[in-house]
Amino acid sequence: MTSLPITPNHFGHVLVASPSTVVRQRVLQTLSSPASRVEQATGGAEALVHLEKGSWQVLFLDRRLPDLDAEELSQTIRQRFPGVEVVLLDPDSEAERVSAEPDEGLLPHDWPEALEVLPRQRGVAVQSILDAPLPGMIGNSRNMQPVYRVARLLARRNTTVLISGPTGSGKELVARAIHSLSPRADHPFAVVNCAAIPESLLESELFGYRRGAFTGALQSYAGRIQASHGGTLFLDEIGEMPLSLQPKLLRFLEQKELQRLGSSEVVRVDARVVTATNAHLLTLVREGKFREDLYYRLCAFPLEIPPLCERLEDIAQLASHFLEQFALRMPAPELSAEVLQVLQRHTWPGNIRELQNVMERALILADEDAVIRPEHLWLVEAGFRSGQ
Repeated sequence: MTSLPITPNHFGHVLVASPSTVVRQRVLQTLSSPASRVEQATGGAEALVHLEKGSWQVLFLDRRLPDLDAEELSQTIRQRFPGVEVVLLDPDSEAERVSAEPDEGLLPHDWPEALEVLPRQRGVAVQSILDAPLPGMIGNSRNMQPVYRVARLLARRNTTVLISGPTGSGKELVARAIHSLSPRADHPFAVVNCAAIPESLLESELFGYRRGAFTGALQSYAGRIQASHGGTLFLDEIGEMPLSLQPKLLRFLEQKELQRLGSSEVVRVDARVVTATNAHLLTLVREGKFREDLYYRLCAFPLEIPPLCERLEDIAQLASHFLEQFALRMPAPELSAEVLQVLQRHTWPGNIRELQNVMERALILADEDAVIRPEHLWLVEAGFRSGQ
């Protein structure tokens, strides 16, 4: 490892990424110079946002990132931002080591291995860890990589997200992944399907009610929004929310407060809101079925999930996963080459959910066979038990 002196004239535009305030401040103090542009980030995803928005010469990267693996991230940055020098910080104990006084523009001498400039790995194909499948998701097709990447960047923030995509494409899985990768991961993930709850009950389910607020309200109920305090509120099929209820939801989004039915008490709720829809909300806005102000409040960051027919590279891996999931014995049956061809040709109007059903049916029809063959496929769209 090579110790590197920190001199503003040498490094110019500098970005420091560390979860430790002490580490960041010590590096910033050492680099302070009118000739240098210096900014900081608390994690790897935030550092990537800075790198994409500006021109940087050096990134000081703490190995102990809270969200991403620093080694993999450094390789990714060298590939995507070849003009950025990556310096890895590896203090055994940040608080003690960075508290030492720097010596004429250098980091303390008791950091002999704290700074390392790794050799550049030009021409090496390194997949960005941001583009890897999200937790709970399978498939790494080119069309899904932007979804994974944006979801990871969003996870670090409290931005309201509107996930759109056809039914069965995995919108709730993306929402759950955003929550699980966020600082709110240890708090509730509350799900409300706006299409599955009758209009007359949706308001009380969301906002709660006080005992005696209506006939049958024998005890008070906090509601799903309040239950998501500290965590994430996921509103699925938001396009199905009744117009009469939309102003109340808008007020919660803007004020982060609500009133339960039958109560004058104002309750403040700290919840990140993620919504999903398979409808085109702007069309509903033009038709007067969805409030325009609510649409723009929900659409702070739109995230679109492509249908399975645009993710054909994922079909083999997804199909094998479902076979392992449903198999009564292990190892699970394999997919024949002919079956893979059939699956690749199918249009998949039901998306991943349809593929899951097809694999479960194939296992049943294959019985004890160790290989799934075309005669085991029952594609509902075709109306017969064949992929031909």
